[in-house]
Amino acid sequence: MPDPKYEFTAVSRLDAEAIGQPGKRTFRILVDSGSSTAVIWLEKDQLFQLALAVHQLAATTEESEDSQPGEPPTENEAPPRTRLEFKAGRIVLRHDGARSLFLVDAHEEEEAENETAPALIRFWSPRALMEVFAEEALKVCAAGRPLCPLCGGPIDPEGHKCPRTNGHFQLTGVPKA
Repeated sequence: MPDPKYEFTAVSRLDAEAIGQPGKRTFRILVDSGSSTAVIWLEKDQLFQLALAVHQLAATTEESEDSQPGEPPTENEAPPRTRLEFKAGRIVLRHDGARSLFLVDAHEEEEAENETAPALIRFWSPRALMEVFAEEALKVCAAGRPLCPLCGGPIDPEGHKCPRTNGHFQLTGVPKA
């Protein structure tokens, strides 16, 4: 896999956010490393799948109680005060077992189909930070519109014509549990 254009090796902040009203939200990942920042815009499904992949990878990789994460290679650290903002087309999650760190490569939307194109950014994160991020991302994804109990589709504020009722019954809300 080719080296990314930028690397964030000293990640101090990793957050998932949704902006806007349910049904019209946009999603992003905020990454800070040293004096550099990145805003990675993505689809809800991408954020959800990344969070699930983090949980699965964390469950399948070993880490002892007393192990300390190794140091990421800092020779490729982004120049100070780097500011990136882009829409992700492809996101790749990996685990460096030797360093006990997670790596995320984010490719720009225009480069997503090109398997040989380098990622725009790679950030290195310890397990604890990635697990907190994954939990936060799942909560952000779940905070949207309520789901129809019959078909699983989202219910808009103005209602939902459920295909399971052949459109003859309009749901206007779901009882709160």
